Order: sequence, then structure tokens, then C-alpha cells
Amino acid sequence: MYLTSQVKQDLFKKHGGSEKNTGSSESQIALFTHRIDHLTNHLKSNKKDFGTQRALLNLVGKRRALLDYLKKSDLMRYRAIIKTLDIRK
Repeated sequence: MYLTSQVKQDLFKKHGGSEKNTGSSESQIALFTHRIDHLTNHLKSNKKDFGTQRALLNLVGKRRALLDYLKKSDLMRYRAIIKTLDIRK
């Protein structure tokens, strides 16, 4: 499986500050980005998997909403997470 508990803990520790800080915007954006990358790679080899395509678009929308919230509330944290995850604006 691509998203084990250890991978989640590493993401939360790196981007959220600690592995128990699972609800911060940065950690959720990092988790969504990891899942988006996995689904994108899956869709490259399975072009007609429309269920996965719909799930991918849903995740991108959720991540965009979190990024918009972070941009509105704290611009420095927004810029930092964009830079560390290498996300297009």
C-alpha cells in the first residue's frame, strides 16, 4: 500500500511540526499532495479509470481550498508550504 501509517507520520512530522499535529493546514496539504502524486502516476498508465480521475479532481479541489484559506490567513506559511512541496500557484 502506498500510504502506510509510517508515511503519514513522516509527512505530519515534516510539515505539521509533530506527528500528532494531523489537523494543521500544512500537514493536510502535504497529505493531499502525496495522494495527488500517487493518483497522477496511476492515471498515466490507466487512462480510462474515470473513478480515479474524479477522485483526483476532488483532492485537487480540497487542496486548493486549503491553500486559499492559508493564503488568506497567513501569507508566510502559504509561501513556505508552496516552496517546500513544489506546488504551482
